[in-house]
Amino acid sequence: MSHTWTNWGRSEQSHPARIAYPGSTAEVSRLVREAVAAGTTIKAIGAGHSFTAIGATDGILLRLDRMNRILARDSTTGRVRVEAGISLHDLNPQLKAMGLALPNLGDVDPQSVAGAISTGTHGTGGKLLGISAAVVGVQLVTGDGEVLDIDERHPWFGASRVTLGALGIVTEVTLQCVPAFLLHAREAPMALPELLQQVDSLVADNDHFEFYWFPHTEKALTKANNRVPDGTPRKPVGRFRHWLDDEFLSNTAFDGINRVMTRKPSWIPRVNGFAGSVLGAREYVDDSYNVFVSPRTVRFRESEFAMPREALPSVLRELGQWFGAGHENVSFPIEVRFTAADDVWMSTGHERDNCYVAVHQYWRTDYTSYFAAAQDIFTAHGGRPHWGKIHTLDAGYFSQAYSRFDEFVQVRDELDPARTFSNAYLGRVLG
Repeated sequence: MSHTWTNWGRSEQSHPARIAYPGSTAEVSRLVREAVAAGTTIKAIGAGHSFTAIGATDGILLRLDRMNRILARDSTTGRVRVEAGISLHDLNPQLKAMGLALPNLGDVDPQSVAGAISTGTHGTGGKLLGISAAVVGVQLVTGDGEVLDIDERHPWFGASRVTLGALGIVTEVTLQCVPAFLLHAREAPMALPELLQQVDSLVADNDHFEFYWFPHTEKALTKANNRVPDGTPRKPVGRFRHWLDDEFLSNTAFDGINRVMTRKPSWIPRVNGFAGSVLGAREYVDDSYNVFVSPRTVRFRESEFAMPREALPSVLRELGQWFGAGHENVSFPIEVRFTAADDVWMSTGHERDNCYVAVHQYWRTDYTSYFAAAQDIFTAHGGRPHWGKIHTLDAGYFSQAYSRFDEFVQVRDELDPARTFSNAYLGRVLG
């Protein structure tokens, strides 16, 4: 019997022969051995929030939904061991109840912990790192069904924190958490030319800074989030303002507008100009994960690349020139974020301070030409694509983009010599 799996963005589909729901590492090990004996592949999938086929398989598909518990907490070090299938959405409030938090998060939270770290989910912060940098231990089931624990002393530690799903099935993760904290969020419109003149200081002077640029305009929305002193009270967004801004305007109304603009693309520049003009400033103070994460119910496809920070003005200028040449009208804002260099072998932040530029397209609209043009601009500036977001690059490119690429492939050869965990995506990006 064949099943059908589709990712959240409706950009990928596969037909696994079997779907299994293991509840423990021992069950995962048994299922891997069964896959090896049958000569088939096996892949784990989380929320399906990757826009690539990184988790697709026509063999055995593992859903880790039942592996969703916090297993241990060290109150002295702030380290927490979790099962790999727990979602960030469920984990964050449980950490808060312990007085803990992850130091950085992306802007959505349905992903499983294993999915988020395996694809290099990051967030923003000029002096901060992605989620994988908080990983201090990984347990995975290897290609022969053995269970391997990797910690900071292990020679493969740098490979284990962003695995791409190529080294094994991640079953447990130990996270270095920080004391729970509140963020003071400031959101304000700013003209793009002015923003780019100040971008270095905006990144340096805020704990977390990002902005959204509306294509075909010079309008942008900035978001600056900063930690507050102990004792500062929460002042979250009011219930009505949250509904109006974050649920109705950003999702319900935005989806309706995009449905119309798929039939009337000539309206897009005027609508973007209007949207950029009506967005107002707001401030609030809330738990870190409530500030980082925004509701996203409008389906879209996304491509995101990390580039050296100094490349940002050129990258945005070249995107603006592409829009100005009349190639295509794009309704979704372009998201720009920042992180510091890390030492994770296959992280987009490996050994480099980055800006991240993400382009999106409504799921009912063909993204092909837009993303191809953006990729050409990004790669001309040394871009590294997010592993869970759309790109067409292969191992030849990545062997030059990552200094530890060959070592990562060697680890893969040792842990999965028969390619039990492979698929077409991994064959392309790793060779």
